[in-house]
Amino acid sequence: MNKYSIFSLARNAMSHHEKWQRAWRSPSPKKRYDAIIVGGGGHGLATAYYMAKEHGMRNIAVLEKGWIGGGNTGRNTTIVRSNYLWDEAAQLYEKSMKLWEGLSQDLNYNVMFSQRGVYNLGHTLQDMRDIQRRVNANRLNGVDGEVVDAAELQKRIPHLNCSPDSRYPVLGASFQARGGTARHDAVAWGFARAADNLGVDIIQNCEVIGFRRENGEIQGVETSQGYIESPKVGVVTAGSSSVLANMAGLRLPLESHPLQAFVSEPIKPILDTVVMSNAVHGYISQSDKGDLVIGAGIDSYNGYGQRGSFTTIEHTMTAIMELFPIFSRVRMNRQWGGIVDTCPDACPIISKTDIKGLYFNCGWGTGGFKATPGSGWVFAHTVANDNPHELNAAFALDRFISGALIDEHGAAGVAH
Repeated sequence: MNKYSIFSLARNAMSHHEKWQRAWRSPSPKKRYDAIIVGGGGHGLATAYYMAKEHGMRNIAVLEKGWIGGGNTGRNTTIVRSNYLWDEAAQLYEKSMKLWEGLSQDLNYNVMFSQRGVYNLGHTLQDMRDIQRRVNANRLNGVDGEVVDAAELQKRIPHLNCSPDSRYPVLGASFQARGGTARHDAVAWGFARAADNLGVDIIQNCEVIGFRRENGEIQGVETSQGYIESPKVGVVTAGSSSVLANMAGLRLPLESHPLQAFVSEPIKPILDTVVMSNAVHGYISQSDKGDLVIGAGIDSYNGYGQRGSFTTIEHTMTAIMELFPIFSRVRMNRQWGGIVDTCPDACPIISKTDIKGLYFNCGWGTGGFKATPGSGWVFAHTVANDNPHELNAAFALDRFISGALIDEHGAAGVAH
C-alpha cells in the first residue's frame, strides 16, 4: 500500500462517513418512466439492472417503500444452490448459479460468493432413494451432484452426528460442490450501485399504494410521493405480493408466512460447508465472521410480521442439536424474521398478468435468495419484451388454471 492509499484510508476513516461517495443517487421521482419495478430487494434491483444492461432500457425506476436491503434480501440465510428436481426449476436455478459465479466481476462489487458446497442429508431409505433420483436428474440437466454415504460424510464433516444410535441416523447425503453462500447485503448493494451507474433511478421511502389502469392496461402507480406514470410495471415484493396484487384487482395463489433465522456468537472456524436436513427440519452454515447461521421451517400460521414464535425457535435449536451436539453450549446472538410467499407447488410465479403491462415475480418461498440473479435476468426479459423467456415460460400464472404445476416440495428445502 503506497502513502497516497494510506492517506486516503485515514482521511475516510476520520470523516465518520460524512464525505464518503454515495454508492447510488437518491433522486426525486420523475413524472413518467418507461418501466417501474416495485420492490427494491435483490430480485427487483437485479431486474432493473438486467433491463438496463441486456435490453438497453435506461428510463427505469425502482420503488422501495423502505430502504435498500431492508426486506427479505437482508433477512435470509444466504444459501445458494441449483440442485432442484424438475427440469424447469433446475434449469432456472442453474442459470442463476452461472450468474452467481461471475457476479462480483459483472457488478464490480464483491458479493462474497463462497462455493463451499451444500449437503442435503438423508435419514431414511426413502430419503436416500429421493437423493439418488435428484442427483441423477441434476446430472441429466448438466447440474453437478454427488451421492455421499455416511462413512464419507463423517470424514468430510467430522463434527456431524453420524452415530447409528441417534434419533435420526444419517445414512448419507446429496452434495453440490458449486453451491455455497453469498453476503446478502452485498448482493443488494452491488445490484443497486450497478443499476444506478446505468441510469436507473432508485427511489427509497416510496411506497406504492395503488395502481391506475384503463381499458385493461396499466397506466402507472400511486405512491406515497405522488402518481408516477408508466406503461410497464413489474412487481417484485416477496411476502407482500398478494397485497400489491389485491390493489390491482388480482388474486394470486399465495400464502405468506413468517420465516425465522438466527446467528450465534462468533466462534473459531469449525464448519466449512452448508448442511441441510428436511427430516429434523434445520440447516446451518458458518459465516466468515464465525457466526453459526441457522434456519428452519416457516411458521405454520399466515402473517406479515417480521418476527417469530418461541415454538419455532425451540424446534430449530432441537434440530441443530440433533445434527451437531458439539454446538449445545454455543450462545445465540440474535434472531429475526422475514416474510415468504409460497405457491401450492413450491415454485415461483414469473409472469405477465391479464392486465397489459403489469407483471408479477413472486411465490419463491424460501428459494428466493439463491435465485436472485437468475430471477432478475428472466424477469427483465419478460418485462422488456412483454413475453417470457423460455426459462420462465413454465412459471406463468395460468399454470394454476391449466394444472401444469411443477411440484418441487421434495427438493425445495427445509422451509417450504
